[in-house]
Amino acid sequence: ERNLKMFEEMKLGLHDEGTMTLRLKMDFESANPNMYDLVAYRIRYTPHPHAGKGWCIYPNYDFTHGICDSLERVDYSICTLEFETRREPYYWILWALDMYRPKVYEMSRLNLEYTVLSKRRLLKLVDAHYVRGWDDPRMPTISGLRRRGYTKEIINKFCNDVGATRAMNVVQMDKLSQVARLTLADTTRRAMTVLEPIKVVIGNFAEVTAAAGEGGLTFDVQNSPTDASLGSHSVTLTETIYMDSDDFRLDEDPNFYRLTPGKPVGIKYHGGNLVCDEVIKNGKKVTELKCHLDISEGRKKPKSYITWVPSDGLPCEVRVYNHLFTEPEPSDRWEEELNSESEIVHPNAMIDPSVISLVDKKGLDKWKSNQALQFERLGYFVLDIDTTFDSTTKEGKLVFNRTVSLKEDKAVVKKDDAESEQKRRRAEQQRNAAAARDKLLTIDPKDLFKMAPEYEGKYSKFDDTGLPTHLADGTEVTKSAKKKLEKERTKHAKKFAKSKK
Repeated sequence: ERNLKMFEEMKLGLHDEGTMTLRLKMDFESANPNMYDLVAYRIRYTPHPHAGKGWCIYPNYDFTHGICDSLERVDYSICTLEFETRREPYYWILWALDMYRPKVYEMSRLNLEYTVLSKRRLLKLVDAHYVRGWDDPRMPTISGLRRRGYTKEIINKFCNDVGATRAMNVVQMDKLSQVARLTLADTTRRAMTVLEPIKVVIGNFAEVTAAAGEGGLTFDVQNSPTDASLGSHSVTLTETIYMDSDDFRLDEDPNFYRLTPGKPVGIKYHGGNLVCDEVIKNGKKVTELKCHLDISEGRKKPKSYITWVPSDGLPCEVRVYNHLFTEPEPSDRWEEELNSESEIVHPNAMIDPSVISLVDKKGLDKWKSNQALQFERLGYFVLDIDTTFDSTTKEGKLVFNRTVSLKEDKAVVKKDDAESEQKRRRAEQQRNAAAARDKLLTIDPKDLFKMAPEYEGKYSKFDDTGLPTHLADGTEVTKSAKKKLEKERTKHAKKFAKSKK
């Protein structure tokens, strides 16, 4: 009766948050700590979705999990492996309440490289404004994946390919990227886009127009080079076009196959050779190129062709997304491992106007996968919900997010020294991390907190099993901290035993 009276006081809001909880009388003799006295209710002065401010006691997850499953007549309750020790209290609560008990299965979590799945870490990413929000395209949330351009077909196929297992694993991000490429390749139409435009004026445009004959300089382009059923669109070569700054270099380089002052390049769909006659700069930045098109019959075939956008191209913002972290498996110092280039914004990009009917804001829906396009030579992109573009007035902002890049053409792309050095450092860091993991597997579980580098110097006293009892400054380790350390040692013991097989 005393417990019921105190619980009623909790319900009436007579006590502060954190001062009282309702716990279950379970089994203190159990080997499973989760069977001792689970918290059933705690005080939270947060408005209830239905009762409003008049309700201040909230049930704990472990208490409600099984009850909700039972009330909903769930056949199978499937959890990840960290909830395996929760199975016993799950069934105990249903037994105590004499309720229907679903079957319970645990499997390993679908861990992906270069991201985190911890709710606490994801919350900090949002609260600290490392990302735009819970639906940021870099977030491993359903809304984030949808905004990135990953459709339900991509996610379902990826999960089917990976399968379910009880083995601890980290899935390579490349696998998800490849599934996205294969899926989007069959369904998306192509468009030419430039991320960092350079204005190109064709000096002999009148001659080129005259030589074009009846067909003119408008070209019919298939939306998909492999599937004619997806239809076609037209692009028109104009006197002024825009090319990407990455397709031009002032200095000659034998490994660079695009435009330089001494080396022409092909113009896609037209076929002529673009020759640079004059470079106009604003300070050190190239802003305009005076060129002419070589359309002579005996012209040398170029080694590559560049994409371009006509003078009536649509301005847009393109957000190129990379890995959220620099490490494949972020450590406890994960905030230091955030990738500063995980989002690169190109605010002055341009796209060819043939897509205008596909990118109107009226077709946007934050709850569905939006219009996807393949930007030629760049990757697969999706229309973002920040778009305000009106196709009728041609006003408003047009925003695209990169879903995934195309496979890199190593015959054309030459990494500069800085990028190569960054890749070398990343590979070295990965080797060091792997070596550290291998070294950790040589440490006996009873010596984990004495010899592991991450715990070195943290504790001064240990019990007979090797579990820390006092911190380095002599402070006694709390009971909750000991439970966490015991959990870490149990995980390490499993890995240690597995490595010895």
